[in-house]
Amino acid sequence: GGFVQLTGEVGTGKTTLCRCLLEQVPEGTRIALVLNPLVTPQELLADISEELGIDVSETMLSTRLLVDGLTRFLLNAHEQGERVVVVIDEAQNLSPEALEQVRLLTNLETSKEKLLQIVLLGQPELRELLQRQNLRQLAQRITARYHLAPLGMKDTHLYVRHRMQVAGAQRNPFKRGAMNALYQRSQGIPRLINIIADRALVAAFAKEKLEVNSAMVHAAANEVQLGERQVRRLHWPWLAGAALLALVAVIWFSFMNLQRPVGSGISQSQEHQNNVDSSIAVSQGLEEATAPQPELVGRPVQAGISSALDSTVVTEANPLPAERPAQTLTEVWLNQHQNQVWQSMANVWLDPGAANAIQKACADDSSSLYVCLRDQGSWSKIRRLDLPVILILQGSRPSYVLLRGMDDDRLLLGGDADALTVNQDQVDAKWLGAYMVAWPQAEDWPAEVKRGDDGVAVATIMQMAQQVENPYLGGPVFGETFEAWLKDFQAQNGLAADGIVGRNTLLHLMTASIEEPELLQAWEY
Repeated sequence: GGFVQLTGEVGTGKTTLCRCLLEQVPEGTRIALVLNPLVTPQELLADISEELGIDVSETMLSTRLLVDGLTRFLLNAHEQGERVVVVIDEAQNLSPEALEQVRLLTNLETSKEKLLQIVLLGQPELRELLQRQNLRQLAQRITARYHLAPLGMKDTHLYVRHRMQVAGAQRNPFKRGAMNALYQRSQGIPRLINIIADRALVAAFAKEKLEVNSAMVHAAANEVQLGERQVRRLHWPWLAGAALLALVAVIWFSFMNLQRPVGSGISQSQEHQNNVDSSIAVSQGLEEATAPQPELVGRPVQAGISSALDSTVVTEANPLPAERPAQTLTEVWLNQHQNQVWQSMANVWLDPGAANAIQKACADDSSSLYVCLRDQGSWSKIRRLDLPVILILQGSRPSYVLLRGMDDDRLLLGGDADALTVNQDQVDAKWLGAYMVAWPQAEDWPAEVKRGDDGVAVATIMQMAQQVENPYLGGPVFGETFEAWLKDFQAQNGLAADGIVGRNTLLHLMTASIEEPELLQAWEY
């Protein structure tokens, strides 16, 4: 008996949870749902009585008669073994007098138990209201409290993927950068995620794009969050200057020529075609044509502007069938894959000419324009990393295998030319936890960045730190404050908490800022 209190910011899902509760009410439970608590104490008693099916036509004008009718009903329900629950939504709007009347209802009890359970749903103001001195008796009777917080960045990614899967999409059209932008603009509030994502899908449909990128999300957010300051987006430092901008223009022209119509590829967007806001499409077209794409750790990946630039890289645009059956991992396939693994990793990074650079980096060649990190871990660690990796399998001699996607019990191995979907246990028999992950990096990037350093590397790290799930919100200096935040970040990710940005820490910092590649989910292959 007593009270249960559930609070949360606007749009975090309190009413949705309430509906879920009502759909799962066990037998022998009577529910009174009050949706409008802006009433007098007497009107509140009448509302609860009517919800429970009590006739109040002759007792409406008397608080005592209303309470007597409720008492008789509760005693009768108790004799029949039934429980009675009152759910009050938007409870922060209850007046102190109405709250006191609600408290008095919980005095109705037998010698062993309360006759009435009350659930209060409200915004954070409800907590402040219940801290008033004159409501301390009610606050003491709250037996369970829970505050519904917004989603974190990882949960936002999972939420978007789940919603797309439930909608029947064969793949997730939101690129990783788009989902990061969704989290950034919505702050993890599900209602805002839904609204912004829906508008971004409409824009993608109107522009006949197969994917939603971060710029589309920001444009959509600007439409639905009128009057709010636009959030600054991450742009990495440019080292190639004007020459690179010219290259971007050339590649963009090629990209536009390679695009094909969406057809039915964007789930559910056809319903909204008549509601398309042309300002999104116009502003987005200008932004995409002029905005430079982000670099990766101080160096641009020229082929990374679009997966459509390279006809051999079709992972995102043409995912493998969702119902593809599991295959067998054979020695023949492993031997053949050794000749393709470095090229496949280069294709994943949308940089087909980088195969030799990646191979050299993984052979500890420090002069390469790619960096390769060898690490030891578990499937869950790779899942958190959310990047394709090269597994090192044991046998008569070690085998290198590109891991491109995974779910609970299936793995997607190999590149587009030799893709293989296998059950995880086939790899478990050969894998002892060793893997390699490679990424492009500026040739002059320092091996370590630590407290007291400055320059482009520090500025880039600060920008990356603003994109992670629990972002750094301090000043742009690698001082004591950032070092303390960095140590917490390292501890949360299972890294040595030394406050120094080495390869491993850099990798975990930058994953939130990488739009492509990402580890495919099961339903995408």
